[in-house]
Amino acid sequence: MKDDQHKKLFDQIYKGDAKGIGASVQAALSAGQDPLELIARALTPAIKAVGDKFSTGEMFLPELLMAAGAMQEAMKVLTPLLRGRPEAASKGRILIGTIQGDLHDIGKNIVKALLEGNGFEVVDLGINNPPAKYVEAVKAHQPQVVGYSGLLTTTLAGMPDQIAALKEAGLREKVITIVGGAPVSADFARRNGVDLYGKDANEAVKVIEKALARAR
Repeated sequence: MKDDQHKKLFDQIYKGDAKGIGASVQAALSAGQDPLELIARALTPAIKAVGDKFSTGEMFLPELLMAAGAMQEAMKVLTPLLRGRPEAASKGRILIGTIQGDLHDIGKNIVKALLEGNGFEVVDLGINNPPAKYVEAVKAHQPQVVGYSGLLTTTLAGMPDQIAALKEAGLREKVITIVGGAPVSADFARRNGVDLYGKDANEAVKVIEKALARAR
């Protein structure tokens, strides 16, 4: 019974069944399943599998978006049940948003879903964030990692200002920074003083995990 429910949840994430997964999660909980076990044995393996398939070109953006949406629906049910449980402590707090002038948030939303599915707490600033808003959010939320997403080369020209604002506020050495987006490259990150680069959402999760492991 338990394994059957795990498989059903895995398949629903993998296939992007955002409409049906909430009821399936509720059914598993009603049957006595533990929220953390559902995440560890069904949801996280599924979203990781989708991310890996996307990275190798075996799955495409629409499928990744659907899986991310299903993951978010499942976590809406489970997250309230995890609050206050020591064993549910997050792997780290990540602050993400799109940089000033950029209104495209599909990539950011995928990264958010994958991070949450992998056990991170995510503070989402949304779109079009000037440097000052990032600075305010870092002070308020004290993340370990600050993520910048940009799809347009014109808006990415403002990346140096984002890093400069962190330095001026005395926050640069307190956080790990990462940037991603279609026009972005490892060279772009290096030239603009950003610590990490994620070529896609799945890679972003992996490099963040490695960076935090080194920092501990």
